[in-house]
Amino acid sequence: MGCSSCSTNKNGVPKGCKSNGNCGTGTCGSGNKLAVFDWLSNMTLPTGEAPFNIYEVRFKNGRKHFYKSNPKMRISMGDVVAVEGSPGHDIGIVSLAGELVKVQMKKRKVEQDSEDVKKIYRKATQKDIDVWQNARDRELETQRKGREIISKLGLKMKLSDVEFQGDGNKATFYYTADDRVDFRQLIRDLASAFSIRVEMKQVGMRQEAARLGGVGSCGRELCCSTWLTDFRKVNTAAARYQQLSLNPLKLAGQCGKLKCCLNFELDSYLDALESFPKQDVVLKTEKGEAIFVKMDIFKKLLWYTYKEEKMKWFKLSLDQVTEIIELNEGNELGSPLEDYASEIEEEVEVSFENVVGQDSLTRFDTPKKPRRNKRRRRNQNQKNNSNSNQKSPNNNSKKQAPKQGQKQKPRPKNTKQANNQEKNSNQKTQQNKKRNPNRKPDNQNTPKNNNNNKQNSNQRRNNKRRNNNGNKNAKTNKQ
Repeated sequence: MGCSSCSTNKNGVPKGCKSNGNCGTGTCGSGNKLAVFDWLSNMTLPTGEAPFNIYEVRFKNGRKHFYKSNPKMRISMGDVVAVEGSPGHDIGIVSLAGELVKVQMKKRKVEQDSEDVKKIYRKATQKDIDVWQNARDRELETQRKGREIISKLGLKMKLSDVEFQGDGNKATFYYTADDRVDFRQLIRDLASAFSIRVEMKQVGMRQEAARLGGVGSCGRELCCSTWLTDFRKVNTAAARYQQLSLNPLKLAGQCGKLKCCLNFELDSYLDALESFPKQDVVLKTEKGEAIFVKMDIFKKLLWYTYKEEKMKWFKLSLDQVTEIIELNEGNELGSPLEDYASEIEEEVEVSFENVVGQDSLTRFDTPKKPRRNKRRRRNQNQKNNSNSNQKSPNNNSKKQAPKQGQKQKPRPKNTKQANNQEKNSNQKTQQNKKRNPNRKPDNQNTPKNNNNNKQNSNQRRNNKRRNNNGNKNAKTNKQ
């Protein structure tokens, strides 16, 4: 469970305790720097054995010390206690209790009767906690003003952090510097500016990164701020043994020094390099002398090139190189590197195997074929049909609406059927023209043509009536 400082405010913005990935309030349990899990907390002590009265107390940025309590005082993990300071008292949180404290004291080589083990006065009251919180709130402003004073004095040092004591009467200034610094005048200026006792502590680059914390290039929290306690020396030879490029931007950590993780796998690389020949050994072949270029330790491959032809590299196995070296020790020349390189078979790495009939993981990577060609063909056919309709005299620009009770002709589905129907309609119109050359074309929707059609139809009716009347009169006359 996270504390209230890890939650969001009213606007949805995370508050945060500004501890760079770790809990600064001490209520999140696992978020504490260099935290130790008390796996003996649920176990009861043997009969007749008193509980261990020394506790581990945590302060700002993972600073921890051991304190002795009164046997009558009941203290558990997570309690806020007031401990002995120099001078005054300090406020801290109990981070470990019980038998595991003995293990931590043995690890740090601290004896139970040493002067470094100070006393626990009492459990902190609400007044003690309020004074402690007010002192913690003054740290950022004190650090900013302290840097201004250092820049005015022109001292070659960097003020990295400020920590106030629990009673607010003393402040410890942590700084880093390459050379020795005379800060006597600085202490006077700081004491007069803040009216407190001032203590200066020099820390190394690694200790500074461990105190401040952060995230490394691997994406995880820094090892020095989570679990690493002893800082060993790291040389560039560790990078050479691991065949890494000596790039300071990649090899340096957040502290500006070489990364501590270069020593983690150094032993395994040294064990693997025992079977490899030295890099300054020259291979003598029939074609000439070959020199070393690079190697792959875990695949046991080496690359060599001729002195005269340095542009071309040849990949050899470890067994082939040892064979050539044995021949050279017997004053014999090895065969050319081309022959050895041709014997090596490159293994094809299988990224995915379809074992249970599964689909390939890359089935969506290949794009589908576009359907634009079909659409283009349809559009071209429609354009051609429209052009042919405009050219033919029988087809009108506007389509007539179907009359009531008259069925519409089904539209052709394919363009080939449409072309065949148009050809048949054109042939019929030509045949009608031959039969009735004086007949005018039908299906014209213009207003002039409609009036002419009406007049022609009326004239035909009148002519028919006249003819009928004339025929009747002729019959009557004959009778």
